[in-house]
Amino acid sequence: MKRRDFIHLAGMGASAMMLPLPSIAHHIHPEDLLKPGMDVLRKKQLADAGLNAAKSGGATYADVRIGRYLNQFVITRENKVQNVINTESFGAGVRVIVNGTWGFASSNDVTDEGIKKTSERAVAIAKANSKFQKEPVKLAPVQPYGEVTWNTPIKKNGFEVPIKDKAELLLAANAKAMENGASFINSIIFLVNEQKYFASSDGSYIDQDVHRTWPNFNVTMIDKQSGQFKTRTAFSAPVGMGYEYLDARAEDKIQGPGGIILYNKSYDIIEDATMAAKHTKQMIAAKSVEPGKYDVVLEPSHMWLTIHESVGHPLELDRVLGYEANYAGTSFATLDKLKSKSFQYGNKVVNFVADKLQPGSLGAVGYDDEGVKTKRWDLVKDGILVNYQGIRDQVHILGQNESHGCCYSQSWRDVQFQRMPNVSLSPGKQQVTPDEMISGVEKGIYIVKDGSFSIDQQRYNFQFGGQLFFEIKNGKIAGMLKDVAYQSNTQEFWNSCVQICDERDYRLNGAFNDGKGQPSQSNAVSHGSATARFNGVNVINTGRTL
Repeated sequence: MKRRDFIHLAGMGASAMMLPLPSIAHHIHPEDLLKPGMDVLRKKQLADAGLNAAKSGGATYADVRIGRYLNQFVITRENKVQNVINTESFGAGVRVIVNGTWGFASSNDVTDEGIKKTSERAVAIAKANSKFQKEPVKLAPVQPYGEVTWNTPIKKNGFEVPIKDKAELLLAANAKAMENGASFINSIIFLVNEQKYFASSDGSYIDQDVHRTWPNFNVTMIDKQSGQFKTRTAFSAPVGMGYEYLDARAEDKIQGPGGIILYNKSYDIIEDATMAAKHTKQMIAAKSVEPGKYDVVLEPSHMWLTIHESVGHPLELDRVLGYEANYAGTSFATLDKLKSKSFQYGNKVVNFVADKLQPGSLGAVGYDDEGVKTKRWDLVKDGILVNYQGIRDQVHILGQNESHGCCYSQSWRDVQFQRMPNVSLSPGKQQVTPDEMISGVEKGIYIVKDGSFSIDQQRYNFQFGGQLFFEIKNGKIAGMLKDVAYQSNTQEFWNSCVQICDERDYRLNGAFNDGKGQPSQSNAVSHGSATARFNGVNVINTGRTL
């Protein structure tokens, strides 16, 4: 599975099938998505059966996760519904420590006997692994929470909205794009519900109900005379919200520089599809950029990916330690840089926070997948590297005794491990709007929405593209550009950040399918920022050949 966001693929019909689905997911009728899952008392009985079996086998620690994972895709193209997919996956995973060593097993046999056998397998695996364990696992202590619940605070359950209404909304958006000159449009609504129950030998029994929603489209225009084509994706964000995200509200619309309309907290897919068709026509006619040094002004729908790649991944503690290298490599931000207490990750206006609490974000949960209550913490403060992202069996390496609460598994079948929380750039402290920021730029480029990217295996040297590029001349937008990408390295780039708009411009974006691990798993993660200015960045022309 590719870690990149599937929206960069050519067709959404095929792309939807490449999104992360829980292991052993099976197709179900839409009405089955609304059927209640297993009673919480029964889950507790099953979890206790698993915990008792693990202890009897010699486990000094054990946890049981019982999960029901529901997904719905509604996929359209132009004036047709291409597919409607409804899936369910249900099972349990057991993780244990025996002889100072982890063991894990899982099963879709969610019965007393099935859970017991799964625990016994996990114990046997731990005992086998312990022959090769050099140092015992050290777990940071965690408070036992007893029986608690947490739910995504949704206002409208997307599974309750008739498929007909979802399809009609997508087709209406498609029609508007075609009316305004689009050659093709693919659109999708993707809904997720994770019903997760966690129990541990520490004394926690945690029941969580997590919802996520993602409306999206690709609009493509082909200029038959020149043979050129351009594509723009939706200005929507994948969100940790219910279907209320698609109930567009006027107060959530933002008039951005260059005459674009941006969205926050709710989304108008019909208006956006109309605008996208117009943008693709302008993109084809746009002037090709002249390479050189520019001040770049980056809008949040673009910025999220730069944060994800150059901050989120390199500050994962397992990558820093070299324990993990899949998909994104290791990290230049090694422990010596943290210990120095002076490593200048960015300019003093740059503050990065990790956050598992932020409302509306993809990573928002009450407790992580090893029963740790989630929180917010600093990664980079006033430009200085101050922390990483770590879980219970890692933080002792940092001399810390409290997990950061960022452990996650994509399903009951997969073992939980350290995953990226929401990682965001804090808004500026001075009140500045994007228009005011642009007014101070003599020679620059304003970039909206993410595009292609490349970054090395230490998350240091990189190149990022985008989708919409506006030339800035003497403090004003001077028209659209194309063939733009900027190059830098992580430390140089974030130290060139000289100004960040205030919290009025702060918005979230992110990805449903950030990949990691072997075997691979996918994690949903958001990244927030306000529009920010970076001085003297090297810009290249991606359309020119030697």
